[in-house]
Amino acid sequence: MFTIDFSDHTDLVKNEWYEQIDSLLTFAKKQEHIDSEAELSVTFVDKDEIQNINKMYRDKDKVTDVISFALEEDEPEIDMNELDIPRVLGDIIICTDVAHEQAENYGHSFERELGFLALHGFLHLLGYDHMTDEDEKEMFGRQDAILNAYGLTRES
Repeated sequence: MFTIDFSDHTDLVKNEWYEQIDSLLTFAKKQEHIDSEAELSVTFVDKDEIQNINKMYRDKDKVTDVISFALEEDEPEIDMNELDIPRVLGDIIICTDVAHEQAENYGHSFERELGFLALHGFLHLLGYDHMTDEDEKEMFGRQDAILNAYGLTRES
């Protein structure tokens, strides 16, 4: 089972957004060969809230599009299947204001941008990063492969 706990701090989120992210991240979980039960949270916020979170936890006083807080920094030392409890991957926080702006700037749909940000955050929870050119190439390549396989392309 895969559980995503959604929270809307904007009062603007549509049910379709929840459904899309749930479907995409469930697909991504399979693509990443995660067979164990897992859970994570996705929270939708506005620019003020994400800037405050970014400042408080990352010491960056600026607006951003997505922030992830992974609860597993390394591979789990215990096989969660043996314990019969789900892996708790962490939290993804998405700024819907920035998602709308970026969709317009990049010339694709809001749904594509929302999916991109949710998947980007999800891959961070799994340990992917883009601190080096090599890591960035790996992460963005994986991201594009999953989005394309799912059918959420830049034209979407």
